[in-house]
Amino acid sequence: MAEIIQKDGIWAFDGDALRLVPGRDRNVSVLRRTLGELVVPLGALAGISFEQGRRSGRLRLRLRDGADPLLHATGGRLAEIHDPYQLAVEPERYGVAEYFTDEVRDALLLERVPGTPVTGYLLPGPRLPLSVCAGDGTAGFDGERVRLEWNWKAEDAKAAAGPRTLALADILAVEWQPSAGLENGHLRFRVRGAPAKGRARYDPHAVELWGFKRDPLMALVAAAVQARLPHPSVAPPEPSRAAREPEADHDALLRRLRELGELRREGVLTDEEFAMAKQVVLKRM
Repeated sequence: MAEIIQKDGIWAFDGDALRLVPGRDRNVSVLRRTLGELVVPLGALAGISFEQGRRSGRLRLRLRDGADPLLHATGGRLAEIHDPYQLAVEPERYGVAEYFTDEVRDALLLERVPGTPVTGYLLPGPRLPLSVCAGDGTAGFDGERVRLEWNWKAEDAKAAAGPRTLALADILAVEWQPSAGLENGHLRFRVRGAPAKGRARYDPHAVELWGFKRDPLMALVAAAVQARLPHPSVAPPEPSRAAREPEADHDALLRRLRELGELRREGVLTDEEFAMAKQVVLKRM
């Protein structure tokens, strides 16, 4: 058995699976602490690497595509600090990290684990029931239903519509998008028979996110729901960017210009920030 113990967490490997336990250090993110211990079967791994640095090193696991609903739900948008498959390593433990890496690699070779995508989730997703309050609402999931409730920060029209309960059978897809720059994030559910709204601020099936501390926890709700939806290997593929109607992209950019104008009028953006953001949008048009 190979094991490495750090402030950032404890990783152990028994030949069949890796056990990842987040550390209790205050620098460990709230998402990793909430997600808790993970057991990753060897068959879910595509590889492992160890990178040395001057102040610290980093162990990284690479999972096979489609093995983990959390990675699918976040689509590579999860910040490094929240990634449960990375471990910060102190310089005095570099030797242990290298030994740990070699042990896992040898096991992958011995068991001939392919690096190809899988056709079913090999990890179960976050534990249930799960409830997260962030942005303009609270999202809860018990395995059968999603419950959306709005707080005082929600738009009047959205709050007036009241809480929403979505049956899992009616959910076609779930998407989580973190806030980036001037763009707000969201947790959005595509529901059978309901038209998709352009902005999460007004969408009764979406929670709008502004980049605060608890926002990443909404990714756990997305992952828990994703784990119970059809696996991406059997779901219809998303249309490529080239296949989308150009008018749809143009309309989205026009909406963004209107949003920027609203932010300037509300005093959120200065004239200079508005001008810079507007130029970025115009270039894309």
